[in-house]
Amino acid sequence: MTDNHKAALAKGRADGRVVRDYLEALRMTKPKRGRKRTAESIKTRLAAIDASIESADALTELKLVQERRDLNDELDMMNTAVDVADVESAFVEIAADYGKRQGISHAAWREVGVDAAVLKRAGITRSS
Repeated sequence: MTDNHKAALAKGRADGRVVRDYLEALRMTKPKRGRKRTAESIKTRLAAIDASIESADALTELKLVQERRDLNDELDMMNTAVDVADVESAFVEIAADYGKRQGISHAAWREVGVDAAVLKRAGITRSS
C-alpha cells in the first residue's frame, strides 16, 4: 500500500467522522413532537417511580427500573450541552468533497436534516 493510498484512507476516515459527528449533533438537538419534557417533570416522575417500586409486582418493578434508567439518561442528556456550531463548521469544510466522493446528493443531505443554508455554505447545491 502506497503512502498516497494510506493518506487517502486516513482522510476518508477523518471526513466520515466529521460527517457522523455533525449528523449525530443534529439528531440530538432535533425538536421532538409533543409536550416538551422538563428536568422538573422528569424528577417528579423519578420520585413517583421510587415511591411505587417497593410495592410493585416483579414485572412492574422491572418496567419501572427500566423507565428510571431511561429517565436518568434523558436527564443527563439535558445537562450535556451540544455545541453544534463547532461540528457544523468542520462539516462545512469537508461536506462537498465528502458528498462527491460518496455520491451523496443535496436531497439526501436535506432528508437527514441538514439545513439548506449549511449546504449552501458547504458549496453543495441542488445541481451538484
